[in-house]
Amino acid sequence: MKNEELADAIIKNIGGTENIESLIHCVTRLRFVLKDESLAQDKTIGNLDGVISVVKSGGQYQVVIGNKVGTIYDAIMNKYQIKGQDDDVKEKTSDNQEKQNLFNRFVHMIIAIVGPMIGVIATAGILKGLTALLTSIHVISNTSSTYTILYAISDAMFYFLPVLVGFSAAKYFKANQYIGAGLGLALCYPTLVQAYSAGKAMNFFGIPVVLANYTSSLFPVIFAVWLMAITEKYLNKHVSDSIKSIIVPFLAFLVGILPTLIIAGPILTYVSQLLSKLVLGIYNFAPVVAGVILGAFWQVIVIFGLHYAFIPVLMNNITTLHYDPINAILTVTVFAQMGGALGVWLKSKQTKTKNIAGAAAFSAFLGVTEPAIYGISLKFKRVFAMTFIGGGIGGAIMTLMNAKMYSFGANGIFSGPLYINPKALIIVYGFYYRRRCFINCNDYFDISIWL
Repeated sequence: MKNEELADAIIKNIGGTENIESLIHCVTRLRFVLKDESLAQDKTIGNLDGVISVVKSGGQYQVVIGNKVGTIYDAIMNKYQIKGQDDDVKEKTSDNQEKQNLFNRFVHMIIAIVGPMIGVIATAGILKGLTALLTSIHVISNTSSTYTILYAISDAMFYFLPVLVGFSAAKYFKANQYIGAGLGLALCYPTLVQAYSAGKAMNFFGIPVVLANYTSSLFPVIFAVWLMAITEKYLNKHVSDSIKSIIVPFLAFLVGILPTLIIAGPILTYVSQLLSKLVLGIYNFAPVVAGVILGAFWQVIVIFGLHYAFIPVLMNNITTLHYDPINAILTVTVFAQMGGALGVWLKSKQTKTKNIAGAAAFSAFLGVTEPAIYGISLKFKRVFAMTFIGGGIGGAIMTLMNAKMYSFGANGIFSGPLYINPKALIIVYGFYYRRRCFINCNDYFDISIWL
């Protein structure tokens, strides 16, 4: 089925454009917000050539397409008048929204705010890992200008993460996105970061300010943008048009930044640290059990499209602990799905199944598992059971090896460099240098300090 034909068939069987509130897409799914989900023909859509499956979760009607989801999305948006990713996407009607529980609303917010940034963050994470890899194999030195440039362009996305989050959060809260980015910039301003690092006491007109390091943080800037959005909407209704363009941004920015710096920021930073310690505490209580459970059941969470809700936890671990053992477990489940699809590709005699399995295995190898899950595992129950077992065993092995990820990035084969500890590289390099001097120069050093 051609892309345009598939787009038409999806819209027709979903209830037409009059049944669609909005449409966005992620890596593999078209995510519709429908006025009435009962009008959608689930079985018909699921059986369309080019559609892998249909999932209803998080207040969304999700049509799983696979790797060409962007092409189908463009085909729909070019032909039909639907609010999409670049528009001010409406929420559901108030009646429908009230039916959503708090968790679903939280998932919706995270998807909307963090989802558009995943590509650039994953790219930065991969580049950061490759920089560490090049250093470990002595292609570049950590004192060279090449290292400095690579580290700067890869770490910048994480260091200035509040700027990206502020811009994206402002779009979600339907506020001025440039003020949102400005709030992120203010939280990352070098003078405040240096004052925090130096332990300097500060006050604002006599009000004590408890400083925190907001670089790479997530929640403080979301709170600041939320305050700013509320203020901006109120002022737009009550301020005269003649002074609105100056007064509204000015007051909205101040209302967003000052309470965050003085009150909410330190609290949210502390909560973030507490969350990381809590997650790590649960992990440390029974690491192998955690590895088995997470490794076995993570793909179930992916099936329901709720994996985006875990992104703040994983990113929070990286920014507060500088490593994350949880994502180190979750990443291996990708290869369990790849193995299941690869096995079907090797064994199947049917051309269509073989083609789907081959494409799904390659997609999982690159880190995207939905084609393998919906195209293979759910259709062959024994395969799905084996991927459960494989993921659980893989998760247990990762915990026994005390595996950690030191950056947030892509899954699949591209996750490899993210397991390299940049600090350990310096120690290993120092050990290598001392050992070489010991052999070549007969210069005796206490090598134990490098162990």
